[in-house]
Amino acid sequence: MKYAQDGLQYHIAVKSGDVGEYVILPGDPKRCKKIAAYFDNAELIADNREYVTYTGYLDGVKVSVTSTGIGGPSASIALEELVKAGAKTFIRIGTCGGMDVNVKGGDVVIATGAIRMEGTTKEYAPIEFPAVANLDVVNALVKSAKNLDYTYHAGVVECKDSFYGQHEPEKMPVNYELMNKWNAWLKLGCLASEMESAALFVVGSYLRVKVGSVFLVVANQEREKQGLENPVVHDTEKAIKVAVEAIRELIKNDKS
Repeated sequence: MKYAQDGLQYHIAVKSGDVGEYVILPGDPKRCKKIAAYFDNAELIADNREYVTYTGYLDGVKVSVTSTGIGGPSASIALEELVKAGAKTFIRIGTCGGMDVNVKGGDVVIATGAIRMEGTTKEYAPIEFPAVANLDVVNALVKSAKNLDYTYHAGVVECKDSFYGQHEPEKMPVNYELMNKWNAWLKLGCLASEMESAALFVVGSYLRVKVGSVFLVVANQEREKQGLENPVVHDTEKAIKVAVEAIRELIKNDKS
């Protein structure tokens, strides 16, 4: 069934040719302008619902930034419609909460895979199918973080649908499940918790496009529980720079 009018995708309101093959995906629409400032000749293309899109150029190649809103459902919609408009490589950029005690506020986390503790991916793939980032994108993000000399961690993140289920699990009717699984993720070395990567990785696998994720760690509730230093950082500039430089690296690799 086609909902698009005048060639525009129904939710994100862009059409083929409006976006580049490389797209950065923040959750917050207000971050789009900040990210687009790193592009040459960036222009606002669309602003519809939670989806804001700017398109410009990096190293002479057309690139875009599109916000996805919060959570897997809206992120998967953005990815589906951006692919229909011609995009092929994606980097999610956002914030996360640290879980492993070695992950501090202000650090950068690069997701190699995601725990599917959410609902969107169940409508795309059996639960046995893993949510895994594209290796080319992961390698570009790691190289970028190293070149920028940022403290970074690469590994598995947890994706959930309930923000308050993470932060106030004991209040929830299913607290027994939330708390037991959280402890399991900690024992398995999970780095951080966020809300979109599992959906983006699984949908990206289905659509045969490249997807990766990089996050700023805002704080770490496990460090706070243990009485460890727990810096709280909200400035996403580090994660943005890692993503932009990774896009440059991917463009260079694709050209060669």
